Amino acid sequence: MAMTMSEGGKRKLAEWEGIRLTAYKDVAGYPTIGAGHLLTKDERSSGKIFIGGEAVPYAGGLTEQQALGLLAQELMIFEQAVSKGVTVPLTQNQHDALVCFAYNIGPNAFRHSTLLKLLNNRNYAAVPKQLRRWIYSGGKKLKGLINRREKEVEMWESQPTLLH
Repeated sequence: MAMTMSEGGKRKLAEWEGIRLTAYKDVAGYPTIGAGHLLTKDERSSGKIFIGGEAVPYAGGLTEQQALGLLAQELMIFEQAVSKGVTVPLTQNQHDALVCFAYNIGPNAFRHSTLLKLLNNRNYAAVPKQLRRWIYSGGKKLKGLINRREKEVEMWESQPTLLH
């Protein structure tokens, strides 16, 4: 059975991403809204985002409920990337840390990461160092990413009980 992110993990992810109700450009210059949702070409041209099966215009901004709904909807993609990619047992906090990480770097980068290869070889101790490598955007080391990775490492290292 695939693990899902805990409520505490979801709250931390929303806090780390920050929820912005109007469109903005992220640190890499990509048009973004909500909790780090990258607007697709179709969303930019239509001015609408599908949230819970409903086309929601976003030009005037989203409500907090819509932004959280969008986050919950997107989280499934990253939970699935972690569940399909990781072949070793994880604690809930380890799972949540990896979902937060995958949400930030993208599912493809997660799937092809050295972090995942090492973890699947049961090298749990390598994960913090691997997380700390992902601190660049556009070739520049970013303080925000350094801080984010430290929070993910802290989440990874807490709670020793295995859940599956």
